[in-house]
Amino acid sequence: MNHPAKALPLTDEDRQVLERWVRAQSTSQQVVKRARIILLAAEGMSNTDIAKAVGFSRPTVIEWRKRFLAEGVNTLRKTRPGRGAKPKYKKGKIQEIVEATLHTKPKNATHWSCRTMAKEQGISAATVHRIWKAHGLQPHRVETFKLSQDPKFVEKLTDVVGLYMNPPDKAVVLCIDEKTQIQALDRTQPGLPMKKGRCDTMTHDYKRNGTTSLFAALKLLTGGVSRQSGVRRIVVLAWPALIHRAALGEARSSSA
Repeated sequence: MNHPAKALPLTDEDRQVLERWVRAQSTSQQVVKRARIILLAAEGMSNTDIAKAVGFSRPTVIEWRKRFLAEGVNTLRKTRPGRGAKPKYKKGKIQEIVEATLHTKPKNATHWSCRTMAKEQGISAATVHRIWKAHGLQPHRVETFKLSQDPKFVEKLTDVVGLYMNPPDKAVVLCIDEKTQIQALDRTQPGLPMKKGRCDTMTHDYKRNGTTSLFAALKLLTGGVSRQSGVRRIVVLAWPALIHRAALGEARSSSA
């Protein structure tokens, strides 16, 4: 005689986890169905009725009940080796797509897109996207760089970084930079302020009001910045005064 299964014991913590998985849109449907099996089993529903409710066979329901009792809630997210969907494309095909992405370019284009690579390889654009994502490939992005040609670059870098990481005792470390020939630009007409149904507006063109030079020194102890701007002819005078103000501010902060 076939007796109905007893209600599955379920802690409040496991119940909260399973209910969260069922509600979450990011949870795969396989995991959602497994979580529903455990929740319904905890309510005392028979294995046959659970199978009908979730769309699994009765032996599958029994199997997941056993695995839950033996391994806990996290086993519902696991797929045993050899089970699940098999890869549609072999490793050789995937490697071919990766090599083509890295070492070739399409005709009349600067880089591959998912669609052009898919057409070239005879696969879907979604498959190309998954392969690129798995291998960290982004053909549409370009980053710029410039290597220093200074033969003593490493020595200078070590000295500068060393000042930040381990400054000498009672030393004042100043980070100084300059930005010369900054264009002083202004819009040709005043902009209109934001209001309901309209964002800030401004003219598309601008007028030039000459250039200026900006000098700034960062005070590492306080995070403050000493700054000065002016025309190019005061460059020689700007740095000593700026350094003096920054150093004076550091000394006062240290004594405080």
